[in-house]
Amino acid sequence: MAFLMTLATQNCALTDAEPTRLEHDSLGPVDVPADAYFGPHTARAVANFPISGRSTSEIPDLVVALAEVKLAAARANHDLGVLAPRKFGAIDQACREIIAGQLHDQFPVDCIQGGAGTSTNMNINEVVANRALEILGHDRGAYDELHYLDDVNRSQSTNDVFPTALKIAIYRAIDPLLGALTQLEGAFTGKGDEFADVLTMSRTQLQDAVPMTLGLVFRGFAAGIAEERAQIGQAAQALKAINLGGTAIGTEINTPAGYTALVRDHLDAITGIDVRTAPNLLNATSDMGPFVEVSGALKRAALKLSKISNDLRLMSSGPQTGLGDIELPAVQAGSSIMPGKVNPVIPEVVSQVAFVVAGNDLTISMAAEGGQLQLNPFEPVIVTRLHESITQLANAATVLTEKCVRGITTSPERLRHRVYHSVGLATALTPLIGYSAATRLAQEALMTGESLVDLVLRDELATAEELDATLEPDRLVHPHEVGTTSPSTGA
Repeated sequence: MAFLMTLATQNCALTDAEPTRLEHDSLGPVDVPADAYFGPHTARAVANFPISGRSTSEIPDLVVALAEVKLAAARANHDLGVLAPRKFGAIDQACREIIAGQLHDQFPVDCIQGGAGTSTNMNINEVVANRALEILGHDRGAYDELHYLDDVNRSQSTNDVFPTALKIAIYRAIDPLLGALTQLEGAFTGKGDEFADVLTMSRTQLQDAVPMTLGLVFRGFAAGIAEERAQIGQAAQALKAINLGGTAIGTEINTPAGYTALVRDHLDAITGIDVRTAPNLLNATSDMGPFVEVSGALKRAALKLSKISNDLRLMSSGPQTGLGDIELPAVQAGSSIMPGKVNPVIPEVVSQVAFVVAGNDLTISMAAEGGQLQLNPFEPVIVTRLHESITQLANAATVLTEKCVRGITTSPERLRHRVYHSVGLATALTPLIGYSAATRLAQEALMTGESLVDLVLRDELATAEELDATLEPDRLVHPHEVGTTSPSTGA
């Protein structure tokens, strides 16, 4: 809106050309753009918090959740006879319009703000009130007909509205992330099946270890993603415990009898989320534990994604002079000076997202610890950073799936050749030829560059058939499923 640009560039003073309406709050008169649905508190907040440049409207999950909370409150107040039917009808319609995606541009307050979210709560109160006034046939700002506090905010406080809306918004935002992780898990599983018979060499401490299959590597990645997905889903369950009805500090002051249970039931029906009233409203009002728990699960998943991305980068390194176990799909030219160079840009961007998520987790932890007594005033930065972590992590998982994992290829012949020439093969051959012989031949192979398999055949320590049986991919990956009998003895 022009109003916002004016605030940002001209020390929050309205231009002469922009029509305004005069409104008042407890501090005095405030000029508000004539066409705005928000009111004086929002206008002051926009002027006071030019911090991040990111407005509440850029988190639509939060705007919708705020409207859902206001709708649940209006319905509970109406049921209890403390909100007149005519006002209730207009508020109900205004909230449903916002839930449907309308008027989201009327939420200009910066996400990072002082006041424990009061500015954002006032923003939704004013927008709902002015739209309701319009529905009733009144001008915007005619608060004597329907008031943003006495009517829209009835039986509520920022201190129960804002954290409840945050929990709903974050809970919803997690669902696309879980979907993205499910897709990534499936892509890794698919590659695990595709590479099930591709023999390769494992590495511990970056040194050749024992033979394995490339499919096993990718199945391991899939299992790791599945584990992280489950952890995030479990952490999200804590968000269902809400303090709505607790009002200022959790004592339910200024609410009619029966309101807390009723507003919860309405919110449950409106959101489709199995919300429950926290067992102790005072604790739930000041405690940020559920957000910390979710953030911790996100950080854990981000670090897992970064570790996998680092493995993919290392496995694809070279291609001639690195490991070269796999080839990542080329998605863009890699250099302005080195012709033909292609870089692992997708794993690189995933790791950078992990750095953001880890940093956000520290911010959220500090914000959760920084609250005092009966309220934590730092909820705005918690939801902003948490929503950023969820969104970027979901995007990173999707990009990794679509632009990297699904297009990974390999050369089975090259990998098998390297396995046969690796001294790491000695471990797999020890049950067949004995530890001493395996050690001696491994040292010779390391000095001469000859294949360990060829040296075994040269010294007639095993037949070609026995070697093939020992190095069968299924035996290496699932030794107990194919039997434990010695290939050389048949015993």
